[in-house]
Parts: sequence; C-alpha cells; structure tokens
Amino acid sequence: MDRLACVDLPSLPLQLLLRKHPEFAGFPCAVVAEDRPQGVILQIDERARAFQVLPGMRYAAGLSLAPGLRAAVIDDTVIEEAVSEIAEVLRTFSPNVEPCRDEPGVFWLDARGLDRLWTSLPQWGAALTDKLLEDGWDATVVVGFSRFLTYAVARTRVRGRRRLLVIGDQLAERRLSVKVPLTRLGLEAKARDGLTRLGISTVGDLLELPSSGVMRRFGPEAARLWRLARGDAKPRMRPKAAVEAIERTLHLDHGAKKASVLLFVIKRLLGELFAQIANRHEVLTSLTFTLKQDDGAIAQHTIKPAAPTLQEPVVLDLVRLRLDAIELSSEVLDITVAAETTDATSDQLRMYFDRPRRDRKAAHAALARLRAELGDDAVLCAKLKDGHLPQASYSWVPIDQLPERAVRPVRLDDRRSLDERCLVRRIFPRPVALPPQSRHVRDDGWLINGLEYGSVVRSSGPYLVSGGWWRREVHREYQYAETQRGDILWVYYDRIRRRWYLHGVVQ
Repeated sequence: MDRLACVDLPSLPLQLLLRKHPEFAGFPCAVVAEDRPQGVILQIDERARAFQVLPGMRYAAGLSLAPGLRAAVIDDTVIEEAVSEIAEVLRTFSPNVEPCRDEPGVFWLDARGLDRLWTSLPQWGAALTDKLLEDGWDATVVVGFSRFLTYAVARTRVRGRRRLLVIGDQLAERRLSVKVPLTRLGLEAKARDGLTRLGISTVGDLLELPSSGVMRRFGPEAARLWRLARGDAKPRMRPKAAVEAIERTLHLDHGAKKASVLLFVIKRLLGELFAQIANRHEVLTSLTFTLKQDDGAIAQHTIKPAAPTLQEPVVLDLVRLRLDAIELSSEVLDITVAAETTDATSDQLRMYFDRPRRDRKAAHAALARLRAELGDDAVLCAKLKDGHLPQASYSWVPIDQLPERAVRPVRLDDRRSLDERCLVRRIFPRPVALPPQSRHVRDDGWLINGLEYGSVVRSSGPYLVSGGWWRREVHREYQYAETQRGDILWVYYDRIRRRWYLHGVVQ
C-alpha cells in the first residue's frame, strides 16, 4: 500500500517574519499583504488566533481584537528561496518531494520503499523532524495514506515535542481528519465565514452537506475541499525535480590577467547562462564569478543587479566595473560563472524572447563591404522557381537588403531550448557519385560513403522524382540516410544509371 508523508511548516511566512524581526517574539504576530491599516492579513500565529484574529481580516480589524498585534510584509522572493531550501533538505529523506503551490510550507513526500534504508517509518519520520528542528524550523510531520487527509491532520499540529504522527491504517486516518477545524485548512475567508455562520466548523460537518449545495452556496473552492475530504478527488503526487545548478566553467589554454580579456571570456559564458535561465522561465538575481589563478589563489566575486533581470548588457557592465577594481596575483587559468535566479514575470520573458538578436544596420554595412571588395555577385540569395528537379527549383539572385525576420510567436509556457534550430537541407551544385551499392537502402551496416561516415542506422523514403521524357528521362528514388556518426545524408538511386548519388546533407 502506498505511503506518503505531509510535512507542514505552519505559517512559513510567519516563521520567516520572526527570523527577520526577532523583537516580535512574545507578541501576537501576522504577515500582511501591505504595510498599512487596510492591508489584508495572510498568516497568523497561535497567539493571534487566540484573540480570534483570522486570515482574510484587515490589519486594523486584527489590531482591534489583539492590541499588541505585530505585522510586516514578507517578500515572495524570500518565501520561494525558503521553500527551495527546505525542499533540498527533504530530498535527503525522499527522492520525490512535492511543494504545495497554494500554501508555502506544505510538502508531500513519497514514503514508499524506505524500509530498506530505515528500520521503520517512525524512525524515518523522527530523523526528518529532528533535521528540520536542527535547521530552526517549526514543523509537523504526518505519515499516512492520502494527500489531503495527511495534510488536514498535519494542520491540527500534533501534540508532543517531536510533532510526529505515523498513522497505522486508513480508517484511523479518516477518523482523525473529520475532527479538523475548517479554519486550519486555508479556505478562503468568504466561504469559511459562510460555513461558520451555519455552524459548520469541521471537516466532518462539511461532509454532511450535499455536494450540489456546497457548490451553489459556497463556491468552487469549498466544493473542491468537499471532494478532497470525501475521497472523490485523489490528485497524484507531482514531485518537483531538483533544480540544476546554473553555472558555466571555461579553462584557458593560455592564462590571462588583463581585465579586457577576462571580460571577453565571461561575456561568452554569460550568453549560454542567460539562455538556460530564460528557458527555465527565471531571471538572474545575482552572479558569482570565480577566477582560479596560476599560483593556486582563488578570487570569488558576487555582483547583484538592482532588480532581477535577463538583460545581459546590464550584468556585463557590472562585471566590467568589478574586474577593473580588483588586482590579481597571477594569470587566470579557469573561470566559473554561477547564477542565482528567481521566477520571471511574463513581461521579463517577453522582452528577452522578442528582442532582436541581430543588428540589421550592421549587417547591411557588412554586405556593402563585401560587394565593394568582391563584386555585386558576391552577395546572393536563393529564390524559388518552378522546376521539376530539385536543383532546378531555385536560382541565385543578387540581394541589396536583408528581408525582415519572420518572428515566431513565443509562448511563455514553451520550455524548448533557445538553441533549437530548424533543419536545413544543403544541396550540392552537382550530385556526387557514391560507390556501387545495392538499389535498396539497408539500415544494418551499409557503408554509404566509406568508413568516415559510418554505417547507415536509419533511413526514410523513398521519395520518387521521375519524368523529363520530353528532354531526358529521369527516375530518382530519394532517401534520407542517417549514419552512425550522426550525419543525415540526402541520397538518391538513379534507376537509369543504376547507381547511388549524394545530392546534399541536412544540417
């Protein structure tokens, strides 16, 4: 039977608040959306809850109930960094960790197959809670069977020093969950208050209502909670993969000490770095570059832009200023750049993906220099025309101006690599005769063009081109042949001449 655990760090933003403001200790505390009297209360501690202060209230209203209420704003970036930090710790206890998207501080861990590493689940859970306590986090761990029910039980805060509960069977899990107050489950304030006015205060009370009535009177959020508590909706675990470190390293064959040379190398690394960051829908918050010198000394420097960014020139200018200000004891042999990131907004991604990659004016100036030095026929472009054979379906014509780039709309949820390129078929001016072979392409060892390319491992075709009886009869059977080396060759079998030809390559 599947076992999982819910780890609840109650009011994680509030724990971060107390770390930031230790002077708030001993007072009822709350995290607010805005630092003003009408700011909405997002998180409260147990002292504030004892004064009947609830999330969703205005700070002024909470202050009237708890005169000593302390409140402040916690930035979303700080919360995200804490969630990532805690998730990395939890992955040392289970490879599958899923942070809750709606409630920071709630995590689900896959507890299957841990019996080979730990004597028992209670021992595993005790080690987990001890580690979180050692790191300074207040946490509750409930090991059970259902995502929602373990979450609901965890929100009641298990009594005892360790705050650990291992549920033995599903019946006990359901029996514990029906007693959970709705005020512990993060239900939106409007639905929560409406249910409270009807005397519905626990999960068990909610389950006694008909599903249609819950949806009609209290909205989709309450209806979803009803389905989860009943067991009709059983969302699967969607563990979040460990974030791969974003860094690049380059070894210099010849050491360098000049700031201009080091800046040039770092600029090269930044291009790859920003491409990876943008593909992950993130922005750079800080950049650390490490210079390993010939005498063994290591110089490490961190720069932070004024705001998270995807603008490479901004970061490069800060790197230049730092390089100009430092003195190196010897030449640099290795350069490593590492980035810290956070989630990007839609506008930041759109600016990165939609910005022009090339300077058209500079390109036109370069083409003009080529024409002046080599003649007007040195700059040509292919133009399609009607033709029966592939080499007759286009012609080369002079070009004065580059055409406007066709911009492909980029969806912000498209995670394909920026380095992805379209395949291009390059046609040879004259087909190259290949060594005599059988008419049929073989994928089991045919050396299409000698040992250099390797044997054919995959082929596609044939695509027939025939005709030309009015001039000279043509019958070709074109194929795409992929070789063991990775080349994709465009070949055809000429039935009239009874031999194979290489007509182009795909790059």
